[in-house]
Formats: sequence, C-alpha cells, structure tokens
Amino acid sequence: MSKAFTREDDLPEPPVVSRRASPLPPGTQNLMTSDGAQRLRAELARLQAEREQLLATAGDPDQPQKLLVLEQRALLVDDSLRSASVVNPPVTPDDRVRFGAVVTVREAGVIETRYRIVGVDEVDFDRGWISWLSPIAKALLNKRVGQRVRLRTPGGERELEVVRVGHEPEEGK
Repeated sequence: MSKAFTREDDLPEPPVVSRRASPLPPGTQNLMTSDGAQRLRAELARLQAEREQLLATAGDPDQPQKLLVLEQRALLVDDSLRSASVVNPPVTPDDRVRFGAVVTVREAGVIETRYRIVGVDEVDFDRGWISWLSPIAKALLNKRVGQRVRLRTPGGERELEVVRVGHEPEEGK
C-alpha cells in the first residue's frame, strides 16, 4: 500500500518505556552491598555506551526495539541505584549473621550449603546469593555460629545449623 493511503495515526505507536513497581514492601529500604552497587553502576555505564553505539548505527530495522530494551533495563538499574541504601561489611566482623554475610549452614548434620545475604536487586541463585527478605535469610539473620534455626518450607520443616559466617572480599579488589 502506498504511503499516500495511510494516516499517521494508523501507524503503530512505539511502546512506552515504563518503570517497574518496587519488589520491596512499602516503606522498606532497598539494601544493597557495596560491590552490588558497583556492579550496577558498571552495568548502567555499559548500557549507556551500547545505547550511543546503537544510535550511531544507521539502517538497522530492529534499532527501535533494541533501543527500547536497552532503555528499559537502564531505567530499572537507575531506579535501583537511586533507591539503594549501601551497607558496608562490618569493620570488625564477628560470628553473627548480618546483611552481606556469607553463611555456611549444615542440614541434617551432613549437607552444607553456602548463602550470601544480599539486596533484592543482587539475587543470584546460581551463586547462592539470596535476598535478605527471603525466608531463609530472615531465619538466619542475627544468628551466631553454632546456633540452630527451624525453617518452615512447603516441603516441611527443616533445621539448619550455622557453621561459618564471613564476608567475601569485594569483587575487583
């Protein structure tokens, strides 16, 4: 069909880039580790560089969609950084489980699992990084080495013993 037979309002409008609702309960701080904030700042810089590169590329029919995806992710990262309350590791670490800690727990006297308690924007299940708002983290926070906690799960009740508590050195240092 010739362009002469179309109206501008017949053309599809580009989708609007929207901000997501916070995954945090209202009034809850967006806690984040210092290395998590550093990773998000690096990602935002990378996204901005990719955006500039994409804008300089002419003739790519997928450019508007690619820009939309980049801008959407950049908005999410920017929102996370703006609302973040960075929590640094304690100056003198003790054996108490705190935000940012790496906790090793033993279950059934044999199985050891390692978790790192991080902010909601840092969660990485493959690395064992869990949100401080997760049921496991809530059960472990403020416990000491040697203490046991009971955790109710859909599969039944579990008992975990805190074996080790530490802080990983910040990445890139």
